[in-house]
This record gives sequence, C-alpha cells and structure tokens, in this order.
Amino acid sequence: MDLTQFLAIMDSGQTVKANSEAHLFMHEASQKALQLTTRLNNQYHSPEEILAIFRELTGRPIDPSFRMFPPFYTDCGKNIHIGKDVFINACCCFQDQGGITIGDGALIGHGVTLATLNHGELAANRGDLTPAPIVIGKNAWLGARVTVVPGVSIGEGAIVAAGAVVTRDVAPMTVVGGVPARKLRDVRS
Repeated sequence: MDLTQFLAIMDSGQTVKANSEAHLFMHEASQKALQLTTRLNNQYHSPEEILAIFRELTGRPIDPSFRMFPPFYTDCGKNIHIGKDVFINACCCFQDQGGITIGDGALIGHGVTLATLNHGELAANRGDLTPAPIVIGKNAWLGARVTVVPGVSIGEGAIVAAGAVVTRDVAPMTVVGGVPARKLRDVRS
C-alpha cells in the first residue's frame, strides 16, 4: 500500500479493520509523524523552519502566510489541508487520518483537538477505525481547548468558545459553546 491508496481509503469513510493493510500503513505513517513532530517540538525554530517542517509533515504545499506556535502533535500528518493566513497556536492535537481541512484565515487556539477517527463500539470491533473529515471554514476561530469530533464542519466566520466540544456542524457566522456545543448567538457585525 502506498500513501495515495491509504488516503483514498481514509477519504472514502470506509471502516479500516484492525490489523488490515491500511491499519498497518497507518501505524507506519504514525512513526514518520512522530519523528517530524519530535524535531518540531524539541528545539526553537524560526517561522520559516516551522513552515518547512510542516510542509514535510503534510507532504503538501503550504502558503508562506501559515503560522504556528509549537508544540504540535499529530499521528499521521498526511491528511491535513491548510489554507492561507492560518494560525495554529501551541499544544494542538490533530488526529488527521480522516482528513482535516482548515480554510483561509482560520485561527486555531491553544490545545485544540481535532479527532477524525471513531472506534467500533463492540469490544470485538474496538480496534476497527471509521474515518470522517473535519472542515474548518474560512475565517473561523476555535478558542482554547476546543474539541471537534469526526465528521463535523465549522462554518465560515463561526466562533467556537473555549472548552467547547463540537459534536455537530456549526453554521456560518454563529458563536457556539458548551459541552456539547450549542448556538449562543450570531457573530456580531
């Protein structure tokens, strides 16, 4: 299996059976991500060096306007898509196998967790993984310690309050908060 085949499986949303070829490839990709994030997180890097490491981690072009404050954690890296003028603050955790897309101008706060995999519910299937993408819209803002679960989209210009757990889609230009997150109000113009 190669990366293209693996990403096709992940992007299809089909369940990955424990110990299958795709599952084993996932573990191999995790080791490479651990190497790169260890390098990123354990010494000072200039913004240009952070950009270079993040490009290597994702295997994708990333606009020079991208900014990040390490440390940053991911267990894959290869299914992250970043727009222009994106900022990711310190201590974020991206479980990106199912796909994470972050739109232009999005702000990702301290300690945000984006999780794109679910496990099987039954003990006999607990090792199986079902991917579902997360999409963060253009100019959205996720506050500190937000958690977004698999399959959720955050609309353009939306704001997610600190500490929220987002379990369903967030409409554009709305403010949500709480556990689980619910609409608090519209974004003020």
